[in-house]
Amino acid sequence: MDTELWLERIRSFAAELGGDAGPAADAPDDVRAAAAEAVGSLTRLADALERDADADLTGRPAPVEVVVPVLGVDGCKGGWVGALLEPGAPRPRIVVAPTIAGLVAMVRESTGIRVVGIDIPIGLPDNTIRLADRLARAALPGKASSIFSTLTRGAYGEATRLEADAVNRELVGQGVGAQAFALRDKIVEVDAWLRTRPTVTVLEVHPEVSFAAMTGAPILASKKTDEGRAARLDALAAAGIARPSVLQGQGYAVDDVLDACAVAWSAARHTTGLARSMPDPPEVFSDGIPAAIWS
Repeated sequence: MDTELWLERIRSFAAELGGDAGPAADAPDDVRAAAAEAVGSLTRLADALERDADADLTGRPAPVEVVVPVLGVDGCKGGWVGALLEPGAPRPRIVVAPTIAGLVAMVRESTGIRVVGIDIPIGLPDNTIRLADRLARAALPGKASSIFSTLTRGAYGEATRLEADAVNRELVGQGVGAQAFALRDKIVEVDAWLRTRPTVTVLEVHPEVSFAAMTGAPILASKKTDEGRAARLDALAAAGIARPSVLQGQGYAVDDVLDACAVAWSAARHTTGLARSMPDPPEVFSDGIPAAIWS
């Protein structure tokens, strides 16, 4: 269905829900309040779709519309750092916790987040290289080295890099690098959390893929340099994500916060139907968890 038809249907339904087709005047207050909220959400969605369609002409997406609370998460020395986006909030709120389960639970105590985006592989392959990783590398010319191949589930089950290397070589013919294995504990942690079936949509997002989607091309300067940080802050601002009031703190660095903000941008796009997945549709392995990188 093309964008114009989507816009027509969404705006028409919003008008009907807010008019004679909506709740009667004597309907309970909570019913009329829910209908009013739905009309507002539909209107914001239509506005976001219209802006994004106009932005296609420039090659860059329109500033993101935050219609419901979302959380973007990145790993850090202190555990996990999150960038919380809420409708009407002027900038992301930065939150930190030692575990992913603790971070999400803490945010949900005060905010009804709908989507959690995480910069970590989700959906572990059995005996193949994930298509998501291959497509992400292809989407980042000059920056492809920032995408590590996700190891097999069997390899992540091993306690040492040497043991994981032997398992992965047997299953897919690839060894295990030190940087890739360094992510093992966080990958296993998120995988275990997902198996508790958290009642929130969880997406895998790679910040460099998101930044490339924002700007139309990869940001080649390292995120650990002044030039790279400035470029990413500019990209976030143009994409509708204001500079957080806090950029670093105990257990997390500036680049961790910027990555979390980029992840939150993709999570917000998902709530308005604008996010794209690689691959589309996602792969599904024996764990039953959709494996795709969203932007």
